[in-house]
Amino acid sequence: MNPMQFTLFSPTKLLFGAGKLAALGEETLPGKKALLLLSSGKSARLSGALDIVTAQMEKAGVTSVPCAIIHENPTKDLVMEAAAAARENGCDFILAVGGGAVLDSAVAVAAMATNPGDLWDYVTGGTGKAQPLSCDPLPIVTVTLTAGTGSELNNWGVISRLDTHEKIGFGGDPRLIPKIAVVDPELMRTVPPKYTAYQGFDALFHHTEVMMSNGVNLLSEALALSAIENIARYLPRAVADGNDLEARTRVAYGSTLAGITMQLTSTTAQHSMEHAMSAYHPNLPHGAGLIMISLAFAAYFIEHHACDSQFIKMARVMGLPEADKPEDFLTALANLQKACGVDDLKMSDYGIRPDEMMTLAVNARETMGGLFLANPCPLNDEDCAGIFTKAYR
Repeated sequence: MNPMQFTLFSPTKLLFGAGKLAALGEETLPGKKALLLLSSGKSARLSGALDIVTAQMEKAGVTSVPCAIIHENPTKDLVMEAAAAARENGCDFILAVGGGAVLDSAVAVAAMATNPGDLWDYVTGGTGKAQPLSCDPLPIVTVTLTAGTGSELNNWGVISRLDTHEKIGFGGDPRLIPKIAVVDPELMRTVPPKYTAYQGFDALFHHTEVMMSNGVNLLSEALALSAIENIARYLPRAVADGNDLEARTRVAYGSTLAGITMQLTSTTAQHSMEHAMSAYHPNLPHGAGLIMISLAFAAYFIEHHACDSQFIKMARVMGLPEADKPEDFLTALANLQKACGVDDLKMSDYGIRPDEMMTLAVNARETMGGLFLANPCPLNDEDCAGIFTKAYR
């Protein structure tokens, strides 16, 4: 790939900044009856987002049908249930208000609200049938309540199928790109410290993987480094004090940029590997799983001198301005994990066993093998299992 060339298609209107949700009703929304997609928890209510959204929809003359069924690591069955609710209630767009699980689900719900069959008919990878969407999906509007995924700008969502232990990215069709996205850091004040850290590291790894990817280019690198610097500097503050609005805003900025960098450059197998972990252990938060394997994953490519200069660049913006060797990235990453109180996470605490490592490695390649193609050097199943083993505690 030529790093001096890239293609960017980002038609979403982005409303970013504290208080921006209160302006949503002034926008030209893509319909008059929304399926209001929410988590099964209390985040939308606790953050105040639900009240603001309700008022803004009334202002815009839009009715909404609540669908509060989405949980962490969302499943195919929930997607199909929500899509049926959209059809049965005559909804003409999806309004997704929540964290990454809700935003990811919105992509699949929008597709299945208008297309026949089962979601797995359209999934590429694993047991998916890879069919194209025959009907236009419903338009999507996103309101993110967390800073972790960049999904508010993305036409991809990661969905689990429990019976086959598959957790696969679905989407890619440009018709699934959200029409409007709202990133309002005031809504993130109520995210607990632990999840602030998990989500922040998910955002960080989107960018560190872009930097490691063999498809990194002039624009994705510039944006990724900006995001990495902001997350590394401000995530410890956001974890320590959820009401620190400057820290929340800076981390949200880094997270939202992932919605652009991941359009420009693929992430790597680190994400495939974690999806395998949480496919078999759905109680594992995605960000926590990424943290668990992150040092061992980076160390593999450092040992192979696959992209030394990229690791040095990242270390320099992560608080080590004099960094001159790739191993400095491991130091900076370990320091950040300790500063955020997530340096003691253990796979064993979530039921992962030492004898699962090859099973997870094979699953990662079978379900999301495309990300392995972005690795800066080859990573076979034995090497992949070795990274899991090295990371295991």
